[in-house]
Amino acid sequence: MELLVLLVTPVMLLGAWISGGMLERRHLKSLLLLESGSSGVLAITIEDLPPDWHVESCELVMGNVVISQDYFKRVAASIKSIFGGNIGVLEPLLERARREALIRMKGVAHARGYDTIINVRIETATLASSRGNGKGTAGVEILAFGTAISLSNGRGAKV
Repeated sequence: MELLVLLVTPVMLLGAWISGGMLERRHLKSLLLLESGSSGVLAITIEDLPPDWHVESCELVMGNVVISQDYFKRVAASIKSIFGGNIGVLEPLLERARREALIRMKGVAHARGYDTIINVRIETATLASSRGNGKGTAGVEILAFGTAISLSNGRGAKV
């Protein structure tokens, strides 16, 4: 019985590690497709509108996503936090979450008939671990928001 456990555990861990990597790569590919589909919505941060932009209407639009880290990244981050420094294993997680939140925000604007979003902001929040001890992170929430505008000169005009 002990031999079976010693054989099965590494195989299960290896399988989980491989499937986690595959899921992450699949998500990155889907983000590329979604980003190309949302390229018709301009999302920018500017202090002042150009003089020829005359706003007819505006509306707050948001997109958020919650992404959890896999077990292996959680373990690697825990080890890295002991010694300090950059926790590089979590950077792809945050990149994917930011991109997804922006795509979702652009989708909301597009669905409401806008094609320009100004004053785009991104907020990040960590979610507490499900262990209940207040330590660790179960994942991150990223909220992207901005002001969708409709312009009288045709740019950002409502459909």
